[in-house]
Amino acid sequence: MKANYHSMGLRTLEDISSIILHSHDLQETLDNIVTIVAKRMRTDVCSIYLLEKDGETLILKATKGLSKASINRTSMKVHEGLSGLVVESRGMVMTDNAPAHPRYKYFKETREEKFLSFLGLPLLERKNPIGVIVIQTRDPRRFNDAEISTLRTITFQISSIVHSARLLDSIQNKEQERAWFEQELAKVKNGSSHHDLSTNRTSNSTAGIRTLSGTSVSTGFCRGKVYILDRFSDKVIKVARVGTKAEEQRKFTLALEKAKIQTLYMEKRVGETLSEDDAAIFHTHLMILEDRSFITKISDLIEQGVGATRAVHDVVHHYVQAFGAMEDPYLRERSADMEDIGRRIIDVLEGNDNAPLKLREHRIIVAEEIFPSDLALLDHDKILAIVTEKGNIYCHAAIMAKSLGIPAVLGVKGLIAAANVRDEMIVDGSSGYVYLNPDEVVRQEYERLERDHAVRLKEMEGLRDLPAVTSDGSRITLNANIGLLSDIRVANLHGAEGVGLYRTEFPYMTRTAFPNRNEQAALYRKVLEGFPNQTVNIRTLDIGGDKGLPYFPFPHEDNPFLGWRSIRFSLEREDIFREQLAGILLASPAGHPTIMFPLISSVDEIRQIRFILAEVSKELHQSGHDTLQNVPLGIMIEIPAAVQIVDFLLEEVDYVSIGTNDLIQYTLAADRNNQRVKQYYDPHHPAVLHSIKRVADAAAQAGKKVSICGEMAADPLNALLLLGMGIREFSLSAPSIPLVKQAIRANPLEECQRLAEAVLICRSSYDVRQVLLEARSTLQLS
Repeated sequence: MKANYHSMGLRTLEDISSIILHSHDLQETLDNIVTIVAKRMRTDVCSIYLLEKDGETLILKATKGLSKASINRTSMKVHEGLSGLVVESRGMVMTDNAPAHPRYKYFKETREEKFLSFLGLPLLERKNPIGVIVIQTRDPRRFNDAEISTLRTITFQISSIVHSARLLDSIQNKEQERAWFEQELAKVKNGSSHHDLSTNRTSNSTAGIRTLSGTSVSTGFCRGKVYILDRFSDKVIKVARVGTKAEEQRKFTLALEKAKIQTLYMEKRVGETLSEDDAAIFHTHLMILEDRSFITKISDLIEQGVGATRAVHDVVHHYVQAFGAMEDPYLRERSADMEDIGRRIIDVLEGNDNAPLKLREHRIIVAEEIFPSDLALLDHDKILAIVTEKGNIYCHAAIMAKSLGIPAVLGVKGLIAAANVRDEMIVDGSSGYVYLNPDEVVRQEYERLERDHAVRLKEMEGLRDLPAVTSDGSRITLNANIGLLSDIRVANLHGAEGVGLYRTEFPYMTRTAFPNRNEQAALYRKVLEGFPNQTVNIRTLDIGGDKGLPYFPFPHEDNPFLGWRSIRFSLEREDIFREQLAGILLASPAGHPTIMFPLISSVDEIRQIRFILAEVSKELHQSGHDTLQNVPLGIMIEIPAAVQIVDFLLEEVDYVSIGTNDLIQYTLAADRNNQRVKQYYDPHHPAVLHSIKRVADAAAQAGKKVSICGEMAADPLNALLLLGMGIREFSLSAPSIPLVKQAIRANPLEECQRLAEAVLICRSSYDVRQVLLEARSTLQLS
């Protein structure tokens, strides 16, 4: 039965995805969704209520099964009715006898008194309720976990489409407001002497500019020649040839289709070279290119005699202005996405898409704005740095520049007016300064910095292939923490010996629904292949607490860090857990995986995990899949309970890994994200240090491996302290590996052990820090 519901869920989600992709007419979309859900869920009713701007009123917007006359007429306050209770609780409401429920409210126009069962789930946008989806049946019925899971995923899709539709409505309203203001200004323009805007500009805006500043979004610095990335200008729009209406409509249709193909290509290329996270923006672009409202606006202008190029330009310009006027900085940056889409369509219309962007030599890219498509098509190896006049830390250029490790300074005012193709430029991605044709003093200073930086890099590169061995011969393992495919390159670049922590929740966060086992297996296979002959510790899903999923609304909890998170979520949502375990096992022949489970607190949990894993493995084997047998299993030691019974836990697993971030938080009852208790979150508290020592000693006694995979070990001095306490394996952010390795190779284990002994007799954090301060001056630390 569960398999049937799983298949039903997938079919339903596929249908709804198709509706959303091909239509952004809100009413039509909602009508189709309620029809599909009612049919697939085998319910008599499916209804969608949306919350008004007042945040207090729910209105019925679409229904299959209730009276159609009640649409837009039935309304209730959030403190009324079962649907109101869903909004109030921000969680599921289910009953098999709705009329008997104390919150039941009868609405005559809906004629719903004949329906007994009720299941309602909230529609959430950025964790705020925007509506409710309800399914009902005439007969009493308790909905099972698979049905509820499917409906939860549907709520995310509906939330997305409602948010998009309301955003477009907001844009249209702003367009109308702007048109009114333009009309009013036109009335007073005649006979009024208007202010000369040029007085707001620097009279000598281009002459003598040598030093410019902007926002540093990707660190590092470089020196090189400039490559100015040109954009189509208004001149292109003005000289564009205009044919008949039929010709222009045909040109636009063909250009739109070609732009879609280009977008799919760019999504695939960026997904392969960087990560699915970086490529996700192109899926958004594709949805806009499919948007009926967007296409209709352009077609309407063409029907009015406007050429296709001008029509695209004008419609895109309206969207760009509307997004640019929004208060939310993230939404403001979406104007760049609209401009990117418009430019690509116009390039096709004008035949400018045949010559792809190419760099013949290493250059610094200078542009008014860098679009995601630019970075998708350019040869990344030839980009020295990126400098733009527009943009900030929220734009996709910034995100992709960080992934590529390219120095970038954005938001440099006056850049385009000042820069020339013959210019030489120094870009300091750390400070945000840009130097055009720098004088000798600046050049010499940066040459010195460049030499020092090169020496440092050479030292680090020299370390990359050397083992982490103390000066008296003790071997240490340094692994990397990773979360995205783009991290593989960075980890290998810094000499990681494997992966101590692969955070699998990141790929879940970049999607619109839970990935199935085959999607996960493909991803895990790429990670394993990225570390041939090296161990990859794959941690199962660690969501909840401060990590949520956009398509899975978590129930409200007063203390989410003490609530439904990590392994607790996985063991309760066994369907999701089994899919992940199946994905890992399917990928296992590609490398050397281990499976690690977070937030373990008892032996019972481990035994339950082993039982589920055995069943998944048996199922795959019976289906003819070739998977590794006896994949090593490990657990995270993150809570005091696990520390107290670590001897028992070690008997059940192959290794343990200490997650210092959570261990500090739970040991000291200090939320690591709460600034008001920041002073209590202390890695040097004696309770934390003695907990780590206890785990290290127990693992040594049991002959099992123990590692550290929290931020604490990224500091070289802390790493030496932990080494002295018995830890022989670390997992760090990749850029921290060379510094920690350098410290390990420069110091003897005996000195680290003496440091640990001195620290462990301290009775306060202050005493610990004094010992560490003294050690910093005596140990070999760069």
